[in-house]
Amino acid sequence: QVQLVESGGGLVQVGGSLRLSCAASGRTLSSYAMGWFRQAPGKEREFVATITWGGGTTYYADSVKGRFTISRDNAKNTVYLQMNSLKPEDTAVYYCAAAYLKGLTAVAGGYDYWGQGTQVTVSS
Repeated sequence: QVQLVESGGGLVQVGGSLRLSCAASGRTLSSYAMGWFRQAPGKEREFVATITWGGGTTYYADSVKGRFTISRDNAKNTVYLQMNSLKPEDTAVYYCAAAYLKGLTAVAGGYDYWGQGTQVTVSS
C-alpha cells in the first residue's frame, strides 16, 4: 500500500504562485509514475500533469502547459507541482496519484493510489 498526502494548497490571488507537495509513505515511489489531477465544484476530475518514475519525462494538460511544472524527489519520496501565473479557473481540489510500473498516463483509471486532495483557490 502507498499512502499519499498532499499539502501546500491555499488561497492566492490571480497571477500568484503555489507549490503543492505530495508525500508518500508505505513504499518507495521510485517504481511509480506520478500524476496530479484536479476537480472543481460540479465538474469531473481532470488530468493536470504526470511524470515518469525516473523524472525524465513529463506531460501536461494544455490548460496548464507553460505555467505548471511537475517534479519529483525519489530520495524524499515526494512529488511537487509548481503552479505559476494562476488563474481563477485553476481553482479546484488537487489530487496526486501513483501508478505502479506504468509510463506517462493522463487517465485517472490508470492510477493505483490517490491522496485526499488539497484545496487551491485563486481569487480575482
